[in-house]
Amino acid sequence: MILRNGQPRRARLGLADATLALVSTSVLVLALTACGSSTGATKGSAQTGSAKSDVAGSGSGSAADSTAGSPSLPTIDATTSAPQSTAGTASPSADSAVPAPPTDRTIRVPADASTIQAAVDQAKPGDLVLVAAGTYKEAVHVRTPSVVVRGINRNTVIIDGSDELENGILVSANNVAIENLTVRRFVVNGLLFTKAYDDNPDSNEHAILRGYRASYVTASNNGLYGIYAFFAQGGVIEHSYASGHPDSGMYVGQCKPCDAVLRDNVAELNAVGYEGTNASGNLFVINSVWRRNRIGLTPNSQNAEKLAPQGDIVVAGNVVEDNQDPAAPSAAQGGSGFGIAVGGGQRNVVIRNLVRRNATAGIVVTDLAAYQPSGNEIRSNTLEKNGIDLALYSSDGAASVPLRTNCFAGNTFVTSLPESIESAAPCAAGVGPGATDVPVASGPLALQQAAPNVDYRQVPLPPAHPGMPDASSTLRTPAVATVPVVDLNAIMVPKP
Repeated sequence: MILRNGQPRRARLGLADATLALVSTSVLVLALTACGSSTGATKGSAQTGSAKSDVAGSGSGSAADSTAGSPSLPTIDATTSAPQSTAGTASPSADSAVPAPPTDRTIRVPADASTIQAAVDQAKPGDLVLVAAGTYKEAVHVRTPSVVVRGINRNTVIIDGSDELENGILVSANNVAIENLTVRRFVVNGLLFTKAYDDNPDSNEHAILRGYRASYVTASNNGLYGIYAFFAQGGVIEHSYASGHPDSGMYVGQCKPCDAVLRDNVAELNAVGYEGTNASGNLFVINSVWRRNRIGLTPNSQNAEKLAPQGDIVVAGNVVEDNQDPAAPSAAQGGSGFGIAVGGGQRNVVIRNLVRRNATAGIVVTDLAAYQPSGNEIRSNTLEKNGIDLALYSSDGAASVPLRTNCFAGNTFVTSLPESIESAAPCAAGVGPGATDVPVASGPLALQQAAPNVDYRQVPLPPAHPGMPDASSTLRTPAVATVPVVDLNAIMVPKP
């Protein structure tokens, strides 16, 4: 995460986010890494261009079946907020977390407005902006709350930055939903939800964006993140896909509580599939596929963002596989081959995931930026054919690491560091969350050398994705600033 005064900022190409960086042949640290750049980001917020009808299809992939698994797996309680009513006041303020009620007004692009930006500028709270098939060479900034922006076809409504414009869609208003479209080839981000972006003239680093949703969105070949929520609460990212990003495909950062759900997503061929720096509280990363990245997913604590340390999220029902693909881009020579890496996080629950064929390690719990991991529970996951299946270790290569209440139980695995990890760090009375720290012997982790960097612009565009049902309907539902109820006990290990 690249910041200025606590804000996400325009990043130069080549600046890397917090990635697992290789600093020697035997020591791994989760660290901020950066490499130089000769190309600056193009200043392009809210620039507009003409819509074109010469369309190339884009995007594909579906989450693996994550509802099947052993019914005998242990369960834990999940406390979530009840969803709020979508009804609101007739004229909610711009800072209100209560969405405006849907109107009967639909603004069609290009029939009623020639560009998407012109349409969102006309929109009032509760309106629907419905975009016809075409390639739109523009950057869009949504400043009006409770607006729904929807493509008529996910694969043929394409917002394309031509590797020149900055952000595809910047949302700086509450309760906005972005649906059923593709955003690609922007210098920085594909889709960004925040009120704190430093190129936004209304930027406010102290203002939290409340209520956001990305549904059936394809983000590919953007210069930093694909789908990104920063200093935002009450969000859903669902049925979406991200590929070809030199940082993370999907990112949630600096929120506490986040009150968010990521579900039924696919991220592949990114440096990192999902990253959550200082993203804490009522956050669920579930029923998704994180594959063929350099690193699958990583909740982590860092001082580069506010609200450290990270903690209190659930990672469940995911397929995390083959995360050492040399075809995935990376902005720096970082580590590779990690499935799930918890760096300096606290009280996270990683449960009932299928984690396989990650060359370095399946699930890792380690320290980061002086933050020790504490209270993390790694339960009932199935791990297969990883370099090492489960690991609890210190990034400085120490012979022993403090247990600090992290625990492992009910996992299906073969190899671990330390050996017999569920005996060394069990989830049992007197051990685990609330226990006294004890040292755990742990040796060095065998690291996979990262492949040479790949230019994200050279990653092939993805094939077509399943679109949103009934996208042509004028029914609309603005985003709601409360996380949906998640029945964690109903989430099982995905089928192989």
